[in-house]
Amino acid sequence: IIAEYIWIGGSGMDLRSKARTLPGPVSDPSKLPKWNYDGSSTGQAPGEDSEVILYPQAIFKDPFRRGNNILVMCDCYTPAGEPIPTNKRNAAAKIFSNPAVAAEEPWYGIEQEYTLLQKDINWPLGWPVGGFPGPQGPYYCSIGAEKSFGRDIVDSHYKACLFAGINISGINGEVMPGQWEFQVGPSVGISAGDQVWVARYILERITEIAGVVVTFDPKPIPGDWNGAGAHTNYSTESMRKDGGFE
Repeated sequence: IIAEYIWIGGSGMDLRSKARTLPGPVSDPSKLPKWNYDGSSTGQAPGEDSEVILYPQAIFKDPFRRGNNILVMCDCYTPAGEPIPTNKRNAAAKIFSNPAVAAEEPWYGIEQEYTLLQKDINWPLGWPVGGFPGPQGPYYCSIGAEKSFGRDIVDSHYKACLFAGINISGINGEVMPGQWEFQVGPSVGISAGDQVWVARYILERITEIAGVVVTFDPKPIPGDWNGAGAHTNYSTESMRKDGGFE
């Protein structure tokens, strides 16, 4: 089978990946081999000591190659086994594995907004080149070729995430034309982060195929245009009980 190893690059927002062949299907990330990459090429290690080790942490079905092929979300370590500075997952996993935290079963629902841009000119999809669309108002949750831009990409992403096993719970058009949102969750603990990152990866792969650029920039267009965020909904077992929120 083919395993696509995915990790977060040096900026903290760029995703990197590379593929390897495995002798057969794997469903447990702990059974996957560790791998390595050149951290000096991703801004995560100096040139004289560039090796970074990938630790497989979560497995998803590959919606591109399909079959038994997999996507593998990894985090990054030095050859000595220390998490590198850009590895935020390691500290989070320790918190979520604390018995007191695990007993509260923390749920997350992430609303990830993003903007689709025309390639080469970095201008939102559906906008006239060098110009602006009509005022915001008719675009949110809209339909129609004059108001909704990029739905084929959005719907392909939705279905690909479902195939992968991501708990994607919905999509909608956003306030600014060319802007969309997907929701992941409710997901428990560290799994929420893994699922959101792989959902972003799948979206970037689909926009790559479509020849469109996706940006998660909170303010891709200056002025009074709607921004994009990743709204986080959160609850614990205690909060979900009757009267627990109070």
